[in-house]
Amino acid sequence: MHYIDPDDHRHETPANPAARMVPRESPPASPCVMVIFGASGDLTKRKLLPALYNLRKGKLLGEHFAVIGVSRSPMSDDEFRARGAEDLREADGGKPDGVIVEWLVKRLHYVPLDAENPASYQDLAARITLVDGEFQAAGNVVFYLATAPQLFGPTVRQLGHAGLSVEQDGHWRRVVIEKPFGHDLDSARALNHEILQVLRETQVYRIDHYLGKETVQNILAFRFGNGIFEPIWNRRYIDHVQVTAAEKVGVEGRGGYYDTSGALRDMVPNHLFQLITLTAMEPPISFEANAVRDEQAKILHAISPFSPEDVLRRTVRGQYGEGQVNGSAQRAYREEPKVAPESTTETFVALKLYVDNWRWAGVPFYLRTGKMLPKRETEVTIQFKRAPFQLFRDTPVEALTPNQLVVHIQPDEGISLSFSAKVPGPQLRLDDVNMKFAYGDYFGSTPSTGYERLLYDCMMGDATLFQRADMVEAGWSVVQPILDVWKALPPRNFPNYPAGSWGPPEAIELVARSGRAWRDGD
Repeated sequence: MHYIDPDDHRHETPANPAARMVPRESPPASPCVMVIFGASGDLTKRKLLPALYNLRKGKLLGEHFAVIGVSRSPMSDDEFRARGAEDLREADGGKPDGVIVEWLVKRLHYVPLDAENPASYQDLAARITLVDGEFQAAGNVVFYLATAPQLFGPTVRQLGHAGLSVEQDGHWRRVVIEKPFGHDLDSARALNHEILQVLRETQVYRIDHYLGKETVQNILAFRFGNGIFEPIWNRRYIDHVQVTAAEKVGVEGRGGYYDTSGALRDMVPNHLFQLITLTAMEPPISFEANAVRDEQAKILHAISPFSPEDVLRRTVRGQYGEGQVNGSAQRAYREEPKVAPESTTETFVALKLYVDNWRWAGVPFYLRTGKMLPKRETEVTIQFKRAPFQLFRDTPVEALTPNQLVVHIQPDEGISLSFSAKVPGPQLRLDDVNMKFAYGDYFGSTPSTGYERLLYDCMMGDATLFQRADMVEAGWSVVQPILDVWKALPPRNFPNYPAGSWGPPEAIELVARSGRAWRDGD
């Protein structure tokens, strides 16, 4: 008898490669009623309703679904539906499918509610029961808190008092909470404590819309789904990592909020740290939610703490003054509506930090984010170490350019890789060339708000792209020493960069001190 070694795969018939490449279709989201607190606000108009439209268009919302809008504004169901129909006129590139719009609009309901009045929640509970029965939503409810942050805790507390957070008889109740989740470490801890008195952690979905972007999600697929990158994704081959989130606009009428927040609170503990964790994390044992989030949390805990001296040496803050963006004159931040004329709020932040673990020891991570910069661009740049120069010492080649891998997150989603190639001709001359992958060119462009995947995952109970309580607190733990030093030492030179520039000179020096430079886009 011929013996076949079970570990010898030469005798196997390979499966059809084409069949393996056909993705399985995602099922429609679980039946549910979505209750939107703050339904008369801008987020519902610009993001949530268009996202629901796109989910229905993609066959990811089934028949057993409805929306109850909630806010202080007095409004009837018909008025809310008329407003929803108007809001959806810009969906799908301004050419919405009338059948889908009609399907969604007839599922819209409205309840006026005082978020801190217990009686209002009894009215809401009664309406949920009616709508659930009409659309056979199986008793499942998503509560989406698109409200002012100070209402997060009271709203959850009232949901608990009204019995609306109770999961029983096989149905589920989930609460989506928008950022900002706290304004410092103590407030984040207090908010987590207040919410977890009512809800279990598995019911809480702390949303970060950056994680709804395809390219952010693709960081995991790119790293762990390809055999050629992960072996060099470490301190032996990578010189440093840059994360840039640049905006061309100013505060856009949000001066009252922004002047109490600033760039550090607004962007770093959430958006930028999410990008850092996905870039730096170890391979999870699976893509199950807690397996992924466990590895992300380890990175946040591994970020080297900032001493007061570190804050002075490794952080930069800036505020924009008058200038020009794309040839258009811009006023200074202090001249924006609802901004204090002597405001010391930062509109630009740059940080140098280290992840103290085996993979990243000694590799600096540079972060910067700001308003009124030359372009709108969010990207993660992996810069590899230079190749040894000895081979080229007797050639006209004067220097070797390090390779860069850039994950472009917005506005143009894609990935590019730069490397050196020989210039045609009799002499050995090198020039940089780019290999570029653009999502739009390869997969086509699909209208998206960035919320589709997040809403769908919440309805399906997949919390992978949502932050846990420990992750929120770990992020605030990193930035709290910076907040403390900046509060104790107010800036004396604001404004310190003109609108339309790449920030204050100190940000350039932060990188230049170690012989490096920011990547300022293509």
